[in-house]
Amino acid sequence: MTTVLIADDQPLQRFGFRMLLESQDDLTVLGEAANGSEALRMTADLHPDVVLMDIRMPGMDGIEATRRIVATGDRTRVLILTTFDLDEYAYAGLRAGASGFLVKDAQPEELLSGIRSVASGDAVVAPSLTRRLLDAYVQHLPVGGGTADVPLPGDARLSALTEREREILTVVGKGWTNTEIAARLHLAESTVKTHVGRILAKTGSRDRIQAVILAYDTKLVEPS
Repeated sequence: MTTVLIADDQPLQRFGFRMLLESQDDLTVLGEAANGSEALRMTADLHPDVVLMDIRMPGMDGIEATRRIVATGDRTRVLILTTFDLDEYAYAGLRAGASGFLVKDAQPEELLSGIRSVASGDAVVAPSLTRRLLDAYVQHLPVGGGTADVPLPGDARLSALTEREREILTVVGKGWTNTEIAARLHLAESTVKTHVGRILAKTGSRDRIQAVILAYDTKLVEPS
């Protein structure tokens, strides 16, 4: 059973999400929060598998709530909800540690699949869409945290990677799927999955999206 906390300032939106999630045998809603502060408190109390997090909420917004939830080191993962698929706040949410984002007008099956994917440790956003988002908003990186001032050779996050793992991290950052990596690098897809898992473990990345952000931060991938 995957447990979910819904964080959204719109009561009708929360009701719709709850009705959808509770129609599924493998999903259960632990509670609802109307703002980031409530989401933070309820996450600490209830330890849901996934927080369905709106961005724009009164008081503490979804980005700050995500940052604080991730900083606790708890197993809870955050799935950001946004009005537009290239909303600049979605990038900020991913950078804060969210495991992915969905557009609010996504189809019900997309939302359900996204929650299940996040709960299992996968990224929700398709790699190509992740690349498009990062390309569009990489210029919003704060001073001291962007790609321009991070020297690739000396970055400690890459030091433990083998040459092959660094190669795979680079193409993950470019938006290649595991199937594409396997075909283009002449590897078995199971081998690619093993490499990706090791990359996540060695770099401390929570999921594939965080690995993509790492590839940008360390200049393995440059904005197109």
